[in-house]
Amino acid sequence: MRTLTKTSAVALLLLAFATRAHAQNADWPVYGGNTDHTHYTTLSQISPANVKQLKVAWSYATNDEWQGSEMQNNPIVLDGVLYGTTPKLQLFALNAATGKELWKFDPNPGKPAPQRFRHRGVVVTGDRVLYTYRNRLYAIDRKLGTPIKTFGDSGWIDLRAGLDRPIQGLSVSASTPGVVFEDLYIIGSTVPEALPSAPGDIRAYDVNTGALRWSFHTIPHPGEFGYDTWPADAWKIAGGANAWSGVTLDPKRAMVFAATGSASFDFYGANRIGNDLFANTVLALDARTGKRIWHFQGLHHDLWDRDFPAAPSLVTVTRDGKKVDAVAQITKTGHVYLFEREKGTPLFPIEERAMPTTPGLDGEQPSKTQPFPILPPPFARQELTEKDLTTRTKKAHETALKIFREYKTTNAWDPPNTKGTILFPGVDGGGEWGGPAFDPESGLLYVNSNEMAWLLKMVPRSDASLYDATCANCHGDKRQGTAAGPTLIDIGKKKTNAEIAQIIREGTGRMSAFGGMLDGATINDMVAYLTTGKDIAATSGVNPNYLKYRSVGFDIFFDNDSFPAIKPPWGTLNAIDLNKGTIAWKIPFGEYPKLVKQGLKNTGSDNYGGAIVTQNGLLIIAATTYDNKIRAFDKSNGKLLWTAALPAAGNAQPSTYMIDGKQYLVIACGGGKNGAKSGGTYVAFALPSVPTK
Repeated sequence: MRTLTKTSAVALLLLAFATRAHAQNADWPVYGGNTDHTHYTTLSQISPANVKQLKVAWSYATNDEWQGSEMQNNPIVLDGVLYGTTPKLQLFALNAATGKELWKFDPNPGKPAPQRFRHRGVVVTGDRVLYTYRNRLYAIDRKLGTPIKTFGDSGWIDLRAGLDRPIQGLSVSASTPGVVFEDLYIIGSTVPEALPSAPGDIRAYDVNTGALRWSFHTIPHPGEFGYDTWPADAWKIAGGANAWSGVTLDPKRAMVFAATGSASFDFYGANRIGNDLFANTVLALDARTGKRIWHFQGLHHDLWDRDFPAAPSLVTVTRDGKKVDAVAQITKTGHVYLFEREKGTPLFPIEERAMPTTPGLDGEQPSKTQPFPILPPPFARQELTEKDLTTRTKKAHETALKIFREYKTTNAWDPPNTKGTILFPGVDGGGEWGGPAFDPESGLLYVNSNEMAWLLKMVPRSDASLYDATCANCHGDKRQGTAAGPTLIDIGKKKTNAEIAQIIREGTGRMSAFGGMLDGATINDMVAYLTTGKDIAATSGVNPNYLKYRSVGFDIFFDNDSFPAIKPPWGTLNAIDLNKGTIAWKIPFGEYPKLVKQGLKNTGSDNYGGAIVTQNGLLIIAATTYDNKIRAFDKSNGKLLWTAALPAAGNAQPSTYMIDGKQYLVIACGGGKNGAKSGGTYVAFALPSVPTK
């Protein structure tokens, strides 16, 4: 037997200590927990047996919220440090064990925050944090919280650059973080859903310098695949088709996957006749070059804002006794598509079904067919009839019935028109941006779903009003606000004329930038109207490419008491077996506190954010809009095991991590959806004592 030297014995002892330390710590290193976007963790200290014992370990108040703000961040945890953003998009770092602030970076000191800007996470790689503020992509030093001057222009690059359009006419941001592959940062974008809009190119930047390395045109240029699915010059003016919900990485295959949204304008496509590739498409790209490997378009010539709402999930399923690496994609319509990963072959049949083709508006040409997966069955209801309307009270039913008959929708795929259309599932799903969680052991895909109908009506644009031509589509014809944009009444009491003018020029989030088409005098006229409410008739500065129709009354279908006008459930939690193509279980998800007090429980509610699934049996999710709760379920059957109150709705995805042998669960409590209370607090839970084995 060989005798250990003193040096080798010390080395083995250090290795043992290092191994133990590694076992005592576990990170949440990327958005969604892993590059697969499966939200799966093997951490097991928190278990079905002890989850009821969870207590608040720490909380961090950003003190940055205002009524109407939203905070949807999925925190990143690396090496004991938690990284997140505030409602006003300040970046911060915390001690992940205590919640103590280490540093904070303000990208816009002393200036107002962008309105209703949704921000869902950051990327931490090497010595830097990559995060977006409006059109800026920053590289921030992990330790110091200051811009890295060698990245781009003194620490940031402009996301509006490189899109073959004048920068001053674009609004481009990124609500969802990208992924890092080798020395590339690959990211989608958020662009306006009404014209003018930027194209939704998927781009890769050099992680170190910020230089653009490749770009995939989601609205194809001449000579590119898919160019013939648009009018000849659409690539010059069309917008959208953007991967706003993020991208997913398979590093082993050097493949990146994206799911795109609809083309702009969402509800009227007379200027984009054709199938509009690569809008509403699952894309598989070469991560090193951006070249297309395969694609599947899930909706041709979208007229209903039925984006693919979440990034693809990379899963492994069983077929004929063999493991198959696959891509799962949820939809707003409540369907799940499943494809073999390398070639995009469907693993369940997909059929093209005939659609209503009578145009609802002049110049429109709806697609004759749309694709539907045969299996799994939809996780959201697909039809709305009079028997599905609310019976909560007699008055509520009468209100719902009156509106339903006025809109006269006969098919969920009726094209938008001036009489009105009821969209069901609505524009917020079905599935939403939180995306599904996947359990590789059981093959179950967990999806939280909205069950809301939405009302849509189109009206001709009026050439007499500049406001009507540019703003009413989102903010209402009387500045009252809609689900697509906040009220502008009394905007002059909240912002100065200069601040309002800046927003009009530069855009914000999904709002278009009008600086490229409205001159200074016209913008001043617009500010005067917004602050006084006195109509103007100034159209000289308006781009002639404005479309003939705009939407009005675009909102959730409510009854007389502002509750959903259909029968519950209004939100569900679903477990879908991807091996069999069946729904394993379904439960109502969420409640309305006002109705609970009246004895009406388990109605479900709208919900935004995703779940975590654990190897040892838990499904953990917040997401519900009005009851301000986080819950843990038995992943095998949906039985509720634990619930805790939050300071505001956790419309985000939780993160879980381990430090010094203690597992934490943290959620951003931002609220603010659909009139709910806004918040700005991060809350972390842990067991009061560490279990012994």
